[in-house]
Amino acid sequence: MTAAHTQEGLERLLTGAGDCGGYLAGLAPLTRSEVFTALVFDRLERKMRRVEALHREAGENWNQTFYLLYFRTLSDLRNQEAYLRLARLVPYKVVLRERQAPFSVEAMFFGASGLLDLFPPDDRTLALRASFEHLAAKYEIRPMSLDEWKLQGLRPANHPVLRLAQAAAFFTQDEFVMARAMACRSEADVRRLFCIEASDYWKSHCFPGLTDNGQSRRLGSFKAHIIGINLVAILQFAYGSYTGRESLRDHALALLESLAAEENRFIAGWCDRGLRPASAFDTQALLQLSTEFCAPVSGKPRCASCPVGRRILQAAQK
Repeated sequence: MTAAHTQEGLERLLTGAGDCGGYLAGLAPLTRSEVFTALVFDRLERKMRRVEALHREAGENWNQTFYLLYFRTLSDLRNQEAYLRLARLVPYKVVLRERQAPFSVEAMFFGASGLLDLFPPDDRTLALRASFEHLAAKYEIRPMSLDEWKLQGLRPANHPVLRLAQAAAFFTQDEFVMARAMACRSEADVRRLFCIEASDYWKSHCFPGLTDNGQSRRLGSFKAHIIGINLVAILQFAYGSYTGRESLRDHALALLESLAAEENRFIAGWCDRGLRPASAFDTQALLQLSTEFCAPVSGKPRCASCPVGRRILQAAQK
């Protein structure tokens, strides 16, 4: 094929005439699996660099790395930096020292976050404040400003107050939570470990000092699914790479294959083009395509460097 024909094929891709979704859907299952596997490895390698950065920040302590990544994953996109800042103010070693007193861990999370200032006082709120004053002096914790949180429009189930109550319950349940995360092999394992219910106070309160009709305050299956993909599988892959345990890297891939396919605007676009992902493994591959190649750079998608785009161009040459 001449350079002119190659350029013509590339232009068809750039205008969407190449129908990447239809092309992928029409591939033999084994061939499509090879394409997806390469994309998933690329995505895991990219995410692993973030874990490596947190690992360096944590002084190469894997428990603190897990702790930082947990808080990052617990957040919505708008508050990731706020959650990470809180995790740095109250490090995991401090939580371990107070683990036998869950109320103290709640007091540190709420007091250090600055969020207690939002709510009217009740006996619980006043006790949290008093406990935090003691613990702040003990561990030299300086609380965050409320301005660091973006709270407008958040549903109660995703509000940082409830998420921090769930985090306190999670990190006081067991000293070996990272080891248990490394042992997760299925979505059921992830749910058993991470779907922790906040303390009894939260069954009758949506926020400190504000009562409601009472309901479970357990971390939901949707959030556990996100944690399985963006915390457990990523950390298994990164830790397996760091320690040379190839079996753990394989477990990370198998876990993605066992988790349900994600649902978001990127995946909806691929479904509209006839591609039906079977698992989180497939959707992670498609997200890598969407964010790394389809997303315009300087106004244009990077079809010429895309592994699927190159395959379509090569097929056109035959």
